[in-house]
Amino acid sequence: MGKVWFVGAGPGDPDLITVKGRGLIAGAGAILYAGSLVAETALRWAPSGCEIADSKDMTLEAITGWLIEKARVHDRVVRLQTGDPSLYGALIEMARPLDAAAIEIGVVPGVSSAMAAAAAAVESLTLPEVTQTVIITRVAGRTPMPEGETLEALARHRCTLCLFLSIRLLRKVRSALCAAGWQEQAPVLVVHKASWPGEEKIIRGTLADIEARCRAEQVDSQAMIIVSPTLGARHWPSLQTSKLYDPDFTHRFRRRVGSEGEG
Repeated sequence: MGKVWFVGAGPGDPDLITVKGRGLIAGAGAILYAGSLVAETALRWAPSGCEIADSKDMTLEAITGWLIEKARVHDRVVRLQTGDPSLYGALIEMARPLDAAAIEIGVVPGVSSAMAAAAAAVESLTLPEVTQTVIITRVAGRTPMPEGETLEALARHRCTLCLFLSIRLLRKVRSALCAAGWQEQAPVLVVHKASWPGEEKIIRGTLADIEARCRAEQVDSQAMIIVSPTLGARHWPSLQTSKLYDPDFTHRFRRRVGSEGEG
């Protein structure tokens, strides 16, 4: 039996795949990639003769069946997934049948679209004394949310929210956040195909108008929604800076200014 590697392809730009992930692709005997989400350019490192298939029209059973079949032939099989395999990637659903077939599994993390979206817009998801917490979640759709995890309940924390798989549910986002106490004029960032060369779109707005702005840009898929009290901080008149770099702060690599000889 060969080994199946679940590799995070990152958000879209093939250069954002990890060096380890690229190396696994270069040595793979078979690759199954999520064609609806992963740019085909990520396959540029696949060796000649590598078996390559697109899973966009496969069921879960077909995907795991393909991986098991190829692992019986090749030493290395790669399942190439968008972003990071541990986030909305059906990793455990695919791992369980492979475990039952006694096939070894490895996972290589990837850059999440949440991080890529923040990078594209030059935004920070955390700021000192503003928020130190990031919630990664989604709006309930065909997949219901577990008890206690409604968007309204999570939004009451008033921290950064990164919303996956929710771009067609912006009206629900607005309703839930307003019910949780957010203002209609709270800033919202939407990034479509973050990091995809020539396809990325950055849309800024508020809870009140972001749906209309996205509709005007014809963005209704593959988009990250970020709602955060940190948005736009580059242009604030003042900012509370991190204590880590404060000259009065001592840590194991630096003593505070004027502390020589103290104690």
